[in-house]
Amino acid sequence: MKPNSTSHSETRVSVAAKIGAAAWIVAAAQFLVVHLVVQSAWRTPYSWAGNNISDLGNVQCRIWDDSRPRYVCSPLHAAMNTSFVVHGLLLLVGTLLTGTGWGRGWLSTTARILFALNAGAWVLVGLVPADVNENLHVLGALIIMGLGNIGLVCAGFASGASPFGKLRGITFAVAAPAVVAAGMFFGQYDPGTGLGALERIAAFALDAWTLVMAVAIFRLSRKAEAGRGRPSSPRPSREPGEPDHLAVRSPGSRVTTSGRRRRSSASR
Repeated sequence: MKPNSTSHSETRVSVAAKIGAAAWIVAAAQFLVVHLVVQSAWRTPYSWAGNNISDLGNVQCRIWDDSRPRYVCSPLHAAMNTSFVVHGLLLLVGTLLTGTGWGRGWLSTTARILFALNAGAWVLVGLVPADVNENLHVLGALIIMGLGNIGLVCAGFASGASPFGKLRGITFAVAAPAVVAAGMFFGQYDPGTGLGALERIAAFALDAWTLVMAVAIFRLSRKAEAGRGRPSSPRPSREPGEPDHLAVRSPGSRVTTSGRRRRSSASR
């Protein structure tokens, strides 16, 4: 009887994947912390419902945005723009290194490409604030909330055997409101939440998703390590009459080819 061996090839998590997951967590954490710190430095009230995220990175103090005129003055704009750039770079690192989670297939590949473009767009909006070059900044926002969320939808179709594919329900639950919010934000349709709130739903969805998937990668890693610490399989049982080739010889005895133990003449 052949022992049943347990393979860990499907659950093994590489060091690179764990580094990528950590990069995703740091990306979201630093962005949220800097966002809160920078908005707290405003002398005029900053609203998540009424103000855009980009307002925090504007370098000038003046009335801004013809469609929704508002006074914008962000004393710590340099910190916010730096955070945009760091955020994009860390998202890119995570996307490149978490290959373990994505699985194979053209939709998974497409999702990763769109995630990489999303990451690059965050770098763009950090390097080009809205009141410095509005056209380039808006292009970055379109990529973040447009292509980024399309990438999130594609991630929902990742192989069901992959770690991310097994969490498909969560992916679609995050992607659906993000896509709707992005459409309403770019269409300037406010259902009563404020356009700033719609922008955050659309822009932060991918960060929320990466946090969930990063935790999934670390949980999978711990599970794989725990599995490697256990015996791969129990000792197989021996059928009646089958030779016990694993038998341990005791003093004064020997094992015959039939597996039966014969006492030596010294023990008689």
